[in-house]
Amino acid sequence: MQPKIMMKKKSISASKASLVLFLCQMISALDVPLDLSQPPTITQQSPKDYIVDPRENIVIQCEAKGKPPPSFSWTRNGTHFDIDKDAQVTMKPNSGTLVINIMNGGKAEAYEGVYQCTARNERGAAISNNIVIRPSRSPLWTKEKLEPNQVREGDSLVLHCRPPVGLPPPIIFWMDNAFQRLPQSERVSQGLNGDLYFSNVQPEDTREDYICYARFNHTQTIQQKQPISVKVFSMDSLNDTIAANLSDTDIYGARPVTERQPVLLTPTGSTSTKVELRGNVLLLECIAAGLPTPVIRWIKEGGELPANRTFFENFKKTLKITDVSEADSGNYKCIARNTLGSAHHVISVTVKAAPYWITAPRNLVLSPGEDGTLICRANGNPKPSISWLANGVPIAIAPEDPSRKVDGDTIIFSQVQERSSAVYQCNASNEYGYLLANAFVNVLAEPPRILTPANKLYQVIADSPALLDCAYFGSPKPEIEWFKGVKGSILRGSEYIFHDNGTLEIPVAQKDSTGAYTCVARNKLGKIQNEVQLEIKDPTVIIKQPEYKVIQRYGQVSFECIIKHDSTLLPTVIWLKDNDELPDDERFLVGKDNLTIMNVTDKDDGTYTCIVNTTLDSVSASAVLTVVARPNPPFDLELTGQLERSVELSWIPGDENNSPITNFVIEYEDGLHEPGVWHYQTEVPGTQTTVQLKLSPYVNYSFRVIAVNEIGRSQPSEPSEQYLTKSANPDENPSNVQGIGSEPDNLVITWESLKGFQSNGPGLQYKVSWRQKDVDDEWTSVIVANVSKYIVSGTPTFVPYEIKVQALNDLGYAPEPSEVIGHSGEDLPMVAPGNVQVHVINSTLAKVHWDPVPLKTVRGHLQGYKVYYWKVQSLSRRSRRHVEKKILTFRGNKTFGMLPGLEPYSTYKLNVRVANGKGEGPASPDKVFRTPEGVPSSPSFLKITNPTLDSLTLEWGSPTHPNGVLTSYILKFQPINNTHELGPLVEIRIPANESSLILKNLNYSTRYKFYFNAQTSVGSGNQITEEAVTIMDEVQPLYPRIRNVTTAAAETYANISWEYEGPDHAHFYVEYGVAGSKEDWKKEIVNGSRSFFVLKGLTPGTAYKVRVGAEGLSGFRSSEDVFETGPAMASRQVDIATQGWFIGLMCAVALLILILLIVCFIRRNKGGKYPVKEKEDAHADPEIQPMKEDDGTFGEYSDAEDHKPLKKGSRTPSDRTVKKEDSDDSLVDYGEGVNGQFNEDGSFIGQYSGKKEKEPAEGNESSEAPSPVNAMNSFV
Repeated sequence: MQPKIMMKKKSISASKASLVLFLCQMISALDVPLDLSQPPTITQQSPKDYIVDPRENIVIQCEAKGKPPPSFSWTRNGTHFDIDKDAQVTMKPNSGTLVINIMNGGKAEAYEGVYQCTARNERGAAISNNIVIRPSRSPLWTKEKLEPNQVREGDSLVLHCRPPVGLPPPIIFWMDNAFQRLPQSERVSQGLNGDLYFSNVQPEDTREDYICYARFNHTQTIQQKQPISVKVFSMDSLNDTIAANLSDTDIYGARPVTERQPVLLTPTGSTSTKVELRGNVLLLECIAAGLPTPVIRWIKEGGELPANRTFFENFKKTLKITDVSEADSGNYKCIARNTLGSAHHVISVTVKAAPYWITAPRNLVLSPGEDGTLICRANGNPKPSISWLANGVPIAIAPEDPSRKVDGDTIIFSQVQERSSAVYQCNASNEYGYLLANAFVNVLAEPPRILTPANKLYQVIADSPALLDCAYFGSPKPEIEWFKGVKGSILRGSEYIFHDNGTLEIPVAQKDSTGAYTCVARNKLGKIQNEVQLEIKDPTVIIKQPEYKVIQRYGQVSFECIIKHDSTLLPTVIWLKDNDELPDDERFLVGKDNLTIMNVTDKDDGTYTCIVNTTLDSVSASAVLTVVARPNPPFDLELTGQLERSVELSWIPGDENNSPITNFVIEYEDGLHEPGVWHYQTEVPGTQTTVQLKLSPYVNYSFRVIAVNEIGRSQPSEPSEQYLTKSANPDENPSNVQGIGSEPDNLVITWESLKGFQSNGPGLQYKVSWRQKDVDDEWTSVIVANVSKYIVSGTPTFVPYEIKVQALNDLGYAPEPSEVIGHSGEDLPMVAPGNVQVHVINSTLAKVHWDPVPLKTVRGHLQGYKVYYWKVQSLSRRSRRHVEKKILTFRGNKTFGMLPGLEPYSTYKLNVRVANGKGEGPASPDKVFRTPEGVPSSPSFLKITNPTLDSLTLEWGSPTHPNGVLTSYILKFQPINNTHELGPLVEIRIPANESSLILKNLNYSTRYKFYFNAQTSVGSGNQITEEAVTIMDEVQPLYPRIRNVTTAAAETYANISWEYEGPDHAHFYVEYGVAGSKEDWKKEIVNGSRSFFVLKGLTPGTAYKVRVGAEGLSGFRSSEDVFETGPAMASRQVDIATQGWFIGLMCAVALLILILLIVCFIRRNKGGKYPVKEKEDAHADPEIQPMKEDDGTFGEYSDAEDHKPLKKGSRTPSDRTVKKEDSDDSLVDYGEGVNGQFNEDGSFIGQYSGKKEKEPAEGNESSEAPSPVNAMNSFV
């Protein structure tokens, strides 16, 4: 593919610029300066056909120039119009414009007529066109009785508008009562005459508000016709309506809506004529009736419709040709066509022409004794006649002038004198109009004048033409000479061109052409000169042009346009697509030197042009963008060579869309078994358009073809004709045959049924056969319908069976099927695993062994072994928790497994069970084992209190998980100076039964850091840290501190809580990381000033370090604490019914309901209030109780649909108490990680929310009343 790159350069085209300048200056040369005597010239006048608004003043314009200034007069209907005698008419000062006062009592109709203005001075008289004044009219619609239109469905209909005749004619449109335009289409449309045409009516056309509107633009009024009613009857409803009044033979019958071939509604007949004037718009119309709706086509007999001037409107029912000329005359045929036939009409068009100028007369300036001519030439159809007037009087009766001679369309002047000055009028007229032109002859004797401004600067691009202006006037006409520089010689030679209007042209200006140029004008009455300046600029050049691009759809493409230009010129860059503006699309990004198109689509294909403009030149360069896309679908599919098991398919490829077709994909549809579903058949190379296809019996084939290129797949082709193959025996048997029992005494045989086309014929069935394996049994067979399952009952439990399924149809059996092995149903295993042994590896891990059960006792497919284990008692604590059984599953025939995540120093029990597909077998006897001691967890808290000058008091809590017998505590501490450097470390061993210690002999006003951990016989546990300061001068320091950081961890989260002493409104953060890791601390911001936080997303079975800090307190953090998340349990299964908390909760709920029922019964007998009501009054929770706005007492319960706000009581939280609404991180969401359970003791508010009389509030209604919600939220 050859690149298509186009570049063009233009620097204000020499020919075009010189022609424009030449013509402009020729006209300028004939303009007499206004300070010289000259006849009048009409400069402004009203249009020939002047329609005025009858409600406004009439202004008839007539402006003229001349020396001396002209006077004005008017004629009306050919006679003098004396404006002084009409008080309603005035003439503007220094003007001929008339103002007729209509708004103060005048009537526009009284001033209808033909007006003509005359401008006169001592040198002649100029006249205006005949101005026809007519007031606009918007008459009302004539009253008429409109009968409802009752039309049979499918028939044609015309709704007549017949608007009143207005001036100018009104604009017609149809609307409904809601002032909505009625929708129009190929079936329903408005004609040029305003009527509404229905090619065929449909039931939805029934309505009573078809309204024709006429808009009169001049008076800005709209007239409305009475609504027209249309009722469309279907054949059935029409027969029902008229059956009672007509005999059977008169009824239309039960025939459906009849399709009809086209018939023209307008124009009528086979031919018509149309006359249009040259330059106007030709409108031809054809509207046809018919069912289906006809389509209109236009042709010109013996020729082509003119390109670029032909348009189709009103759904191609109107042919529009603009700016018609005589060449457009001829016969135009409209053809209406539908599936039943066609109709046509021929319109003979004749183009006539009002007069138009060939050469209009132009003003003539002569000096005494000179000769000249006035030429007036016009054309038209018919040929116009030419007549001359002198100063508004026919030249035949005008005063004689010996210097003047009339010769048809020319007046010849010889040896003119000053008295020869006059204004001549040329009138060219035919039956379609007239032209009137004024041209004066002005006889003057004037020395030369140069009209071009002095020292005018001209800037021109190098190697382009330079045009230096020297506009002049003089009588007789001056001679012009040009010089370069002040003392240069006269310019001559082929390198210069001298125009008659005084312009000097340098065809190819070079850098050395820069300089001053002098123009000299002289005639016999004098001489004058003028100097102008010329500068030559460097041309603008595109040094990096856009290049041809090929891009895939939805890709991105960029065109470059890098330019070089004269430093004194400011360039602007414009991009065009196909010589038009870029689409208004944000995908087009215009940069300084490039154009980028994002997400390219097919419509972006085209030519892109970069245009660089300066004030002096313009250059451009173009490149083509080719968008490659998927190919068009193949077409014209054909089947040949039909055989029982094969057929030949051929097709014609579609357009490859700039990317070669690589292959064709053939798909088929089985119209007999799966209509509408297409399946892959085969594919062939892109060069091949014929393929031999293998077929299956008893399939109604249709084929389609998809073309593929590098871009993608085409749309599928239209389907081929259908081909039904003959029936035959099945070629194959069902697949995926299986035998699996659903009960211990059955065998369920399943298979995947054959698809419809695989049946090869009607009557598809299956022969199902089975026999027990390894037993000398005969095959048992049944024939079933086209299903996919058969159940064999009464089988032994879990024994193997040989199974086969064979397809058959009405023509016979498929080939012998292969056999598969299945099993009858499973039952629960019979025995438990034996010889269960436990080997404790360490304090958190144990290994369990067992002997496998005999496979015969499994009675099913062995799934594996399940180990149930649970903690019986913690040896380091007397408290007993509810039993939480855990399960580990070991797949397959394994005989051992590991139990991770055990708690140290605890007693456990376990048993083992075997599992098959049916379930689990009996459990082995419980096996008891103990885990040894481990290292303890960190102490639960460390408090440092009672600071003095030289002592501190330490208090601590024992570890939450001792994991053995505590032997001692280890305390280490060291001083910290002001630069946070640590001093010598001191270590103290403390007996395990101690819980406090007073450290003495410390330095005053010194900060110490403490490290504290517990020990068992196994070793030391995780330590917690804390800092404290001794006081100075016995004054309690106000150092802020965070202490007693405690953690409660679960598998993937941990609750962190702390105590804070220091300034109010501290903002806390929590830092954490893996214990022993050198990674940076992770930081979480705490919402508000609460004293707890939940860390989420932790890794199970991992030790973490944590500390708490306060924002804004430099370097201030708590001591570190270490905790470990719980282990991840494999296949953990917890029975909620065995959980202690669940049993306790259920007992509490039952007890509470029983108490409430007793209290309610007692209260009812006493006639008093319910205790629950007293509780609500005494312990009102303002967050969940609605309150009345007037007195604060409790009112009726407000549900979610009540829009009244619920009034909330105020509550000031105590230190470290967090309101529930402050955060979503409530401890309630993480109950597994804290010691204890919380049950909400809420009252039965919803039971007593019905309407009742208001009772006085009793008890304490303070907003500080406690509630279960607050109790829960206050827990830390």
